[in-house]
Amino acid sequence: MKLSDSKILMSSLFATGVAGIVSEYVLATLATYFLGNSVFQWTIILSIMLFSMGLGSRISRSINKNIIEFFIAAELLLSFLTSLCALLVYSLMGTTEYVEIFIYSLAILVGLLIGLEIPLVTRINGRYHDLKANISSVMEKDYYGSLLGGLFFAFIGLPYLGLTYTPFLLGTINLIVAVLLFFNFSDRLDGRLKKWLLGAIVFISLSIGLGVYFAKPIIMFGEQSRYSDKVVFSEQTKYQKITLTKSKHNYILYLNNSMQLNTMDEWLYHEPLVHAPMLLNSGRKNILILGGGDGCAIREVLKYQEVESIKIIDLDPGMTNFGAQNPIFKELNRGAYQNSKVTVQNGDAFIALEEDSNYYDLIIIDFPDPRSIELSRLYTKEMYRFCKKRLKRDGVVITQATSPYYQAKSFYCINKTMEAAGLNTLQIHNHVQSFGEWGWVIGSQLYDKNQMIEKLSSVKELPIKNTKWLNTDALQMMCKFGKTVGDTSGIEVNSIHNPVLFKYYIKGTAFNQSFYD
Repeated sequence: MKLSDSKILMSSLFATGVAGIVSEYVLATLATYFLGNSVFQWTIILSIMLFSMGLGSRISRSINKNIIEFFIAAELLLSFLTSLCALLVYSLMGTTEYVEIFIYSLAILVGLLIGLEIPLVTRINGRYHDLKANISSVMEKDYYGSLLGGLFFAFIGLPYLGLTYTPFLLGTINLIVAVLLFFNFSDRLDGRLKKWLLGAIVFISLSIGLGVYFAKPIIMFGEQSRYSDKVVFSEQTKYQKITLTKSKHNYILYLNNSMQLNTMDEWLYHEPLVHAPMLLNSGRKNILILGGGDGCAIREVLKYQEVESIKIIDLDPGMTNFGAQNPIFKELNRGAYQNSKVTVQNGDAFIALEEDSNYYDLIIIDFPDPRSIELSRLYTKEMYRFCKKRLKRDGVVITQATSPYYQAKSFYCINKTMEAAGLNTLQIHNHVQSFGEWGWVIGSQLYDKNQMIEKLSSVKELPIKNTKWLNTDALQMMCKFGKTVGDTSGIEVNSIHNPVLFKYYIKGTAFNQSFYD
């Protein structure tokens, strides 16, 4: 017994809404991962999609016969593109440097198909309903499907299926609906076109099956093509892509394709990050670490026997689980997560700090570089005010602050922002071979800059013995800077309502920004 023609048409539109919006979200996520700047990529992808829907609607005017056949063909093509969009992008990573053109082209095609389908199904469904009921039913089902697709992607698809298998599930749903359409309207289809549609159903079914079977090696091929060293770990979490590569002597950790840590020289970063501020206060009992999911900052803090508690707040449970369980990093951080002094809280550090009621001797901020507006939010005046509120009277806060040489405007923006939050600041730096010259900013409400320099300079012997690089000479060296690179006089304070930091970062190095403007 055939399903109601109108019901099957509405089901197809619902599936179109689900699959179409999810495929756009997948493409926007891939664009963010491969190209960076999430706000820009999501804006462009979704804008392109909506514009293409308009074009698709206009193109539908030229279809005057075989409307049902065109609609089924559009459903099948949408199923194909939805299922294989991620795999197609990854497979191209090893063959072209212009993957963004392909991503945007896929967004255009998906938008065209959705825009084409809605007018076609409206015309077909017009046989069963008056104009008022017809239009409202068509738009209702498509919008409801978009909502369900968005909820599915956010809460199930990305967290549990990842970018690899989420598209296949949605594409399969679209395929099933297309098959139902085919058989429901079988007796009304043009004989020659009917054979072509049946062949397309078989081809797309095989393509989806083969895609699922070969998905992992194709994804790994795409991943590997991005790195010169061998990829030994790759995981797409709800929040980011975690990748670990291995060369002959060392491992490198990447988040969303950006290098975060090299096991060859990570101590040149983590020792200044932890020990310089630890030496500025005598409490050293209660420590808060924001970010730093790799566990290396925890390792350094645990070198002080007087430490009683360490709380780490990191957004991504995938990252803290990686730091705690990955054998390579478990050895690197010396099993820091297994220490009874350590507690982990997964959540937004900005919100968690605002709601926190504890007081800390030291707050260590170890976030990725502020390359996006979301990350820039974690370097704002408001964030540093929350830190100040949670510090004990002689407590200090330190943040990684990018490079004072390669990203001078970013570095001095962070310093100026911390000052605007009411903290006295001290800038320090060190050369990290993997990253170049790197900088941090220390904030204190009790000591001014000169007092902090004096306290670090007066250290005659480190209270810990097991550092790889840091000594008393290095403490003095880290506080000394040459002339500022470029013009930093017009730098603004980074705030929630004036997020300038990520713009400074995106514009590039101090040379490009200051010398060539």
